[in-house]
Amino acid sequence: MAKYAIQIVKDAGIDIDELLKLLITNAASELSTYYHYFILRANLIGVEGESIKPIVEAARIEDRNHYEALISRIYELGGKLPDNLVDLYQNASCPHANLPKEESNHIEILKVLVNAERCAMAGYNKLCNFTMGKDHRTYELSLAILHEETEHESWFSEFLGEGPSGHFLRQGESSPFVSKFLR
Repeated sequence: MAKYAIQIVKDAGIDIDELLKLLITNAASELSTYYHYFILRANLIGVEGESIKPIVEAARIEDRNHYEALISRIYELGGKLPDNLVDLYQNASCPHANLPKEESNHIEILKVLVNAERCAMAGYNKLCNFTMGKDHRTYELSLAILHEETEHESWFSEFLGEGPSGHFLRQGESSPFVSKFLR
C-alpha cells in the first residue's frame, strides 16, 4: 500500500472505498472474461469458427493483462481482493460471458463476445469519469484498458457485420496500451 498515493486520491475528493469497489468489480469481470473466453474459443469450430479463434485469444490474453494491472492499483490504494475466488467471481461488474444455448453457433458466440466487450467499455468509461482530473494514475490505467476493450469490441462487431472496425489483429506484443502498467 502506498500511503501517500492514498492520501493524494483522498485529497482530490475521491471516495477511496467507491474507487476500490469499482476497481475490484472490474478486475473480477476481467478474470471472469479470461476464463469464459477460453470456453467460448474452444467452441468456435469449423472454418468460420477457426477464423475467429485468434482474435478471441488476443482479447483473452489482454483481459488477463487488464486483471493483473488492476490488481496492482487495487493494492497500491490499500485494497485487496477477496480471499475466496467465488466471492470475487460473484462481484464482477459485468455478466459472465457464458456459452450460448447453441454452443457451437459462431454468430451467437460473437454476440456474447461483443456484449462482454461493451459492458467492459462502460465500466472503464465510468472509472475514467470517476477519476478524471483527480486520480491521474487510475485514470490513465482505466483509459488504457478502455482503448483495448474498444478495439476488442470493434473486432467482434465487425465479424457480426456491423461495419468495418478499422482495427487490426495485434502484431507482436499484446496489450499495447496497458503493457506499461505491467512492468
